[in-house]
Amino acid sequence: MDQVFEIPEEPNVDAMSPLEEDVIRGANPRFTFPFGILFSTFLYCGEAASTLYMVRIYRKNSETYWMAYTFSFFMFSSIMVQLTLIFVHRDLAKDKPLSLFMHLILLGPVIRCLEAMIKYLTLWKKEGQEEPYVSLTRKKMLINGEEMLIEWEVGHSIRTLAMHRNAYKRMSQIQAFLGSVPQLTYQLYVTLISAEVPLGRAVLMVFSLISVTYGATLCNMLAIQIKYDEYKIRLGPLEVLCITIWRTLEITSRLMILVLFSATLKLKAVPFLLLNFLIILFEPWVKFWRSGAQMPNNIEKNFSRVGTLVVLISVTILYAGINFSCWSALQLKLADRDLVEKGQNWGHMGLHYSVRLVENVIMVLVFKFFGVKVLLDYCHSSIALQLIIAYLISIGFMLLFFQYLHPLRSLFTHNVVDYLHCVCCHQHPRGRVENSEPSVDAETRQSIV
Repeated sequence: MDQVFEIPEEPNVDAMSPLEEDVIRGANPRFTFPFGILFSTFLYCGEAASTLYMVRIYRKNSETYWMAYTFSFFMFSSIMVQLTLIFVHRDLAKDKPLSLFMHLILLGPVIRCLEAMIKYLTLWKKEGQEEPYVSLTRKKMLINGEEMLIEWEVGHSIRTLAMHRNAYKRMSQIQAFLGSVPQLTYQLYVTLISAEVPLGRAVLMVFSLISVTYGATLCNMLAIQIKYDEYKIRLGPLEVLCITIWRTLEITSRLMILVLFSATLKLKAVPFLLLNFLIILFEPWVKFWRSGAQMPNNIEKNFSRVGTLVVLISVTILYAGINFSCWSALQLKLADRDLVEKGQNWGHMGLHYSVRLVENVIMVLVFKFFGVKVLLDYCHSSIALQLIIAYLISIGFMLLFFQYLHPLRSLFTHNVVDYLHCVCCHQHPRGRVENSEPSVDAETRQSIV
């Protein structure tokens, strides 16, 4: 995972004027090689090539349904990826016919990757030279438990490269949860009922699994950046490793359970899975309608109400796709301009994992008692037990991250132990309020967390 310098699109400098005497001048940001952009492009091209190869094989073998579903999952996610990149870069208001044409033939990530590489090489050649156009950016940073306001200059070229990185982060999530998750689930299902694993399908499943894991890891990082937008955040290797293990175990166990459940009940499983997805999809809209709030009209400049509605529907579909396979790490709030609940909602997280655990146990029990034999000399009880244990281990890594490895855990009013104590003992834990006292309280809070 490359270290990405994150820059808000419109830094609010005036709002910080009362703290002018507390501002610390930071070193100017250094640009790094965009490994993340190259990796996302590689995953997109690899999954697209392996999908088209399997479509050709299915068509040759007259397996029409398998071909249709495989191609449909690829097309839907690819179209959403192109729209995401166009939206982030605001291409509709620019005169870029080549970029729009490449998006039209579903090769938008390739041309965007080339643009990012050219921008990086330009910065590399001009390293050490001062840029004529710079802007000031301010972020808070926790240093020894105390908040410091850091200010630094950001050049136009570095800002453009950062915009490319942010666009590819969002693209990777779209590809992972709207394309790779259904594709991986379906190819596992086909493998299970056909009892064979051709090389092309294995390659496709490997690309999909890597894409899902990468997208889920980015989901956590983006959730932290969105919730704590005014803070400068850096995740170390240990934090990234913990998130990767947590998300890998959570998603793989969940998808395997869904595949075994679907293979057991076949068409009878469709109503259950469809109802599950629709509940997640409409839950934010039900809360929005019950609140009586007005639709936000300032999500993006020059957007009509129809454009705003399309954006909200797209975000809701992505939110439902993420929560269907794993926890989204954010709670959608359609009435807010930022579209998310920025507070640390332990209740929402606890409810999600509780419901998912019950669902997984029910589906595993259905497979155990009614499932067909899927592996030679391997009992259903052992498969069911291993899948549930894997999901429980993923929950353990999630709790470990929030309790000890979260980069801003000292800002939590309550931590994981507090919430578990409240749930188990039915007592209200004593909250720790951030910055209520000087450094003594800050150090005490750090030791408790």
